[in-house]
Amino acid sequence: MADTTPQAEPAHFAFDDESNAAIAKILARYPAGKQASAVLPLLDLAQRQMGRQTGSAWVPRVAMDEIARVLAMAPIRVYEVATFYLMFNTAPVGKFHLQVCTTTPCWLRGSDEVVAACRKATGIAGWKETSADGLFTMTEVECLGGCVNAPILQVNDDFYEDMDGPRTEALLAALKRGEVPQPGSMSGRQASAPEGGPTTLTSLTFTPAE
Repeated sequence: MADTTPQAEPAHFAFDDESNAAIAKILARYPAGKQASAVLPLLDLAQRQMGRQTGSAWVPRVAMDEIARVLAMAPIRVYEVATFYLMFNTAPVGKFHLQVCTTTPCWLRGSDEVVAACRKATGIAGWKETSADGLFTMTEVECLGGCVNAPILQVNDDFYEDMDGPRTEALLAALKRGEVPQPGSMSGRQASAPEGGPTTLTSLTFTPAE
């Protein structure tokens, strides 16, 4: 496994120019004295900046402390938010964060195959572990809201839908090669249309009734 132990915590964190420009726009949305409401978008900014700078998109404690300073709030309040929401990683992750939905709709549609394929392709044995090459971290997540195209595998910000074992292995192989396949349905369906294509309104020709 890659090093995800506490010593990976950086000694310092400061928002870069790109993040500071975004922070100014975010804070302008809130009235004076209500800046603490910006804690969620600032946590997201910190995580994305870490991804840009280190290749690992996560929020170290020192970044939470900096957010607390910027928003004039107690650090513990930032820690509470960061550890409550699954979208924030509080430990280093790989370049590709595999977030596998295993709740009922995805499970009924074969998420066990997706999990097995991820483990086979990456060598990861458990949840919240990172592959030896540092490329992949695998996390079990709750419903991703794409149940109609289950099972779903979220990779970083992208949703890959209608997954199965072979499709999962092919996706991860492409990522290893440096390719990023187009997100969406891996079965070729159009959006959330039925498999095999739409069955109604298949023609644009309109014939008025007599």
